[in-house]
Amino acid sequence: MKPSAPLSPTVLSTTRGAFAFAWRSLVRQPARATLGILGVAAVGALLFDMLLLSEGLVISMRDLLDRMGFEIRVTATDQLPGQGQDILDGADAASSIATLPSVRSVITMRTEDATIERPDGSELRTSLLGVGGGSRRPWTVIRGREVADTGLEVVVNDCTATRLKLEPDATITLRATCARGAEAPPPVSFRVAGIAEFPFDTPGSSETGTTAAALAAACGADVDRSADFLVVTSTGDPDKAAAEIAALRPDLRPFTNEQALSQMERGGFTYFRQISTVLTTVTLSFALLLISVLLTVSVNQRLGEVAALRALGFSRRRVVLDVLSESALIVGIGGMLSLPLGALLAVWLDQILKGMPGIPTSLHFFVFQPQALWMHGALLAATAILAALYPMRIVARLPIAATLRNEVTG
Repeated sequence: MKPSAPLSPTVLSTTRGAFAFAWRSLVRQPARATLGILGVAAVGALLFDMLLLSEGLVISMRDLLDRMGFEIRVTATDQLPGQGQDILDGADAASSIATLPSVRSVITMRTEDATIERPDGSELRTSLLGVGGGSRRPWTVIRGREVADTGLEVVVNDCTATRLKLEPDATITLRATCARGAEAPPPVSFRVAGIAEFPFDTPGSSETGTTAAALAAACGADVDRSADFLVVTSTGDPDKAAAEIAALRPDLRPFTNEQALSQMERGGFTYFRQISTVLTTVTLSFALLLISVLLTVSVNQRLGEVAALRALGFSRRRVVLDVLSESALIVGIGGMLSLPLGALLAVWLDQILKGMPGIPTSLHFFVFQPQALWMHGALLAATAILAALYPMRIVARLPIAATLRNEVTG
C-alpha cells in the first residue's frame, strides 16, 4: 500500500484561509459567538460527565474489589455475597478449598448486627464482621494494630471511634444480635486493637471487625463453623481456581471479580448506564440544534456577502468550507472549555450521588478514563459536522446573480 500523499500547499492555504475568515465572522458577531461557545461548553460538560458515568461505577467497583486482594467470592447460592443463604460448613469448606493447587489462601467472612453500649447507657448500632481461616484481613488498619488471632479484640472504623471517642487499647462492651441463637447472648467486653478502614464503609455507618472465634464468643457459642461467604486468593489464575472450586464443591457457587461485576451490571449498574445514554442523546441533540440555528441565522444575514465573494472568485468549495470552519471553531472552543467545567461538575455530582443510602465511601460514580475523552471529542466533532450541513447547503446552492440583485434593490 502506498503511503498517503501529504496535503498540498494549496489545500493547506485554503484551510487556513477558511479558518481565518470564520474567526473574523465570529469576532464581528461577539454576542452570537459567545452564546454558541457557552452553549457548547455547558452541553459538552454534561456530555463528558455522562460518558464518565456510563462506566464509572463499574470501574470504581472493579478497583475496590482488586484493592481488597481477593479474586473469588464463594457463596451457597447464585446470589452475590451477603444476599443469599449461609455456608453452614464454612470453616470446613475453606480448609478443603485451601488445599487446591491454584488457591493461595481462603478466609471465611460472617457479619452480624451488634450494639455497643455507651458509658451513658445508650447504644450504638454496629455491623460486626468476623474473619477466620487466614492471616489476611479485608480492612486496613490506620491507627493502632491488627486484631490478635486469640482473645477478644476488635478494630473499629473512624465513624465508630469518633462517636464513642475511642482510641487503640480502649475497652468496649458489645452485645451481638445473632439470628442463629435461641436466646440473646450476654454482652461481652472487647479491647479495641486499632482504627481501620473497611472497604464498603458507608457515610455515618459503624463498622467493627474481629476474628471468627471472637464473633462466635460474642454470639454465645464456643465454635461456629458457618460463614456468609468465603473469599479466595488464587496463585495467579482466578478462572482456573474458580473452576477447581466448583469441581471440588459443586454445592457452592464461586464468583470471580469479573463475574461478580457482570452480575452487578445486569442489576443496579444498568440503571446508571441507561441514564447516561439518555442524557448523552439529549445533550447532543441540543448541541446540534443550537449550533445549526446559530450558523443558519449567521449565514442568512450574510447571504449578500457570500454572493459577493462568489462573484469575486471564491469557489463553492471555499464558502462551504468557511461555514464548516465556523462550526468547528464554535464547537472546538466550547469543547475545550467543557473539559474543566465537566471535571468540576463531576466532583459535585459525585458527592450528591454518594449521599444516597448504602453507597460505600470509596465508591465513585464518575471515574476518568482516556476512552471517555476520545469519545467526547469524536461526538463533538460529529456534532460540528452535522450542525453545519444545512447552512453549508444554503451557501452551496446560493444563486449569485439573484442574491446580488436582491441586495441592491433591497
